[in-house]
Amino acid sequence: MRPTGRRRAVPAAVLVLGLAGCGAGQAAEDDGRLDVVVSSYPLQYVAEQVGGEHVAVANLTPPGGDTHRLDPAPRDVAALSEADVVVHLSGGMQPAVDDVVARERPEHLVDAASVADRGPDPHFWLDPLRLAGLGRDVAAELAEVDPDHADDYAARADRLADLLAGIDREYTEALSDCRGATLLASHEAFGYLAERYGLRQVGVAGLDPMVEPSPTRVRAAADAVGGSGARTIFFEAAAGSSVAEVLAADLGLATDVLHPIERVQDGESYPGLMSANLAALERGLVCNG
Repeated sequence: MRPTGRRRAVPAAVLVLGLAGCGAGQAAEDDGRLDVVVSSYPLQYVAEQVGGEHVAVANLTPPGGDTHRLDPAPRDVAALSEADVVVHLSGGMQPAVDDVVARERPEHLVDAASVADRGPDPHFWLDPLRLAGLGRDVAAELAEVDPDHADDYAARADRLADLLAGIDREYTEALSDCRGATLLASHEAFGYLAERYGLRQVGVAGLDPMVEPSPTRVRAAADAVGGSGARTIFFEAAAGSSVAEVLAADLGLATDVLHPIERVQDGESYPGLMSANLAALERGLVCNG
């Protein structure tokens, strides 16, 4: 166990090269903060919110990078093995990272699978109350490594939970007349959101936004939408709108963007993207109000 409040030494190669999420060539400094390595943006958001000034968070996935196809470079593997805390979602969203975590066996690992239970769908963070649960898990692990700041981690996790509860209230109120409405998505990334707010997700394709659906699947989605009253097909900006536009033209639907909050660009944030998603749902769902 490293001394309380002090970070373990990082190998020279990592100091020089850094992580992809930090930017190549940026050197880490031993400034007393905990090294926290995460594997995707939602986990980064939670770690930064809960850890505050006591942590230095590095994301293996660079801004705008493809989370699913991330293949950690040797410098990333070294940094992960030396991190004070690792936050990762196991279960196949990032199989190459799963392999590295299994091999390196970090001493302090927060596996976000503890707050996710929808099988292959990894997008638990689209349910803000589940994301709050991850915040508490991260706070507990940080406190184990750094007990001097345990109260601060717990307080910050509470503040994050309050913020996420506010987002949940906004969704609940705005979508109160939409229970049972069909959420037609080009890819099935919104199961947690649909479950939380009583929507019926119909996906034209599966979970991977880069896999084009077969003609059979497109026809099945069209049949499922028939009679539902759906008027909009939602697509992910990072994947493009080609599938959505073809189906929209065939069925006379509008198109709009829903963000899975996975491939995030610089300047984008979880609260801002959740707000944009709610606005899109209000525009595009057929509700009873």
